[in-house]
Parts: sequence; C-alpha cells; structure tokens
Amino acid sequence: MCNAYEQHVKWVEYVRMMQAIELGIPTQQSELDLPEADDIRINDMAPVMRATANFNEVELTPMNFGLPSDQPKRGPVFNYRSDGRNFSNSRRCLIPASGFFEFTGTKYPKTKHRFTLNGAPFMAIAGIWREAQGNHSASFAMLTTEPGPDIKPYHDRQVVVLRPDDWKAWLHRTKPEAELLRPLAEGSLVVTMVRKGAE
Repeated sequence: MCNAYEQHVKWVEYVRMMQAIELGIPTQQSELDLPEADDIRINDMAPVMRATANFNEVELTPMNFGLPSDQPKRGPVFNYRSDGRNFSNSRRCLIPASGFFEFTGTKYPKTKHRFTLNGAPFMAIAGIWREAQGNHSASFAMLTTEPGPDIKPYHDRQVVVLRPDDWKAWLHRTKPEAELLRPLAEGSLVVTMVRKGAE
C-alpha cells in the first residue's frame, strides 16, 4: 500500500484551489505551513488540512504520518481500510500531495510508480487524525478502498483520492461517505515510472 508520497504543492496553487472551492484559509498561514518534500514516509512529519473548530476555515497542521497502533509490538497504522466503516465521529483531514507512490516487483529495489491527479496541480487524500497522546504527536493515516482501474494493474488496494469539489464534503460531512470513499473513474490518475526495479 501507499507508504510514501510527495508534497510539492506551491502556495499560490493551494490558495487558488481553496478560493475556487470556497474553503477559507486562516490569515496567519503562509507557504511555511506547506513545506515541500520529495518522499514523505511513515513517521515523517507532514502538513494535513483539517477544519477549524468553527468549520469556517481549513488550517494546515503538521502531523506524524502514521497513527500509533493500539496493539503492542505493532508499527504505526499509515493506511486505514475504509470499507464498511463509519467515520461520522472521526476526526477527518485531507493530505495534500502532488503525487503518491506504489511499488511493483519481488526483488529489491522494486519498480517505483508515481500517481498524480489528471488535470489538477495537486490532490488531496482522505484521512483521519488523532490528537497528540503521551509521547506521540498528533498523527494521521490515509484511508484506503478497493482499487480503481488506474491502480488495479499495480496494487490490490488504493488510497482514497478526492477531487477538489469533494474536499469540503469530506471535511464538513455534507455527503454520504459511500459517495466519497471510493476509487475515481478510469483515467483520473496518471501513472509514470520513477524507477525501474531489479529484474
């Protein structure tokens, strides 16, 4: 599953997108709240988008990629299966990304594939987050679903990529979850090979 993604979202593109879909941005936020990164991996800090307490704005907040596991000796939960689950009482977020990676092959290094959202400068992945607890900082996980036609040749699961028109609906709970937590139509994601793996 997706355990790595990139974040090269330009601040001007972020602001333009948020204005187009009528989501407010806190006045104190700037490009410093959206740092670029080539390869965000499990346990890295990265910005997520979450609704403010009054739901009037969406703030960028740094969080740890991976929820602490409730089971001892298990690693962090970075992909969270959405199928058949109810998220009405969950803390929801969006993970801004310019692309995410999937890997194929059996030998290391595996072939690395990059997926981007067709016709958009960046994407948002549906997520859930938890407040900081004990030694753990605030953290997030990406929601997953059955693979759509663009992902199926590469993996048997995929992260939930939301189109910009659905960002507000996910954060503000204005559409049924079943309409949002599903794969996009064929051709929505563009795939490029980043690295050819071992034969």
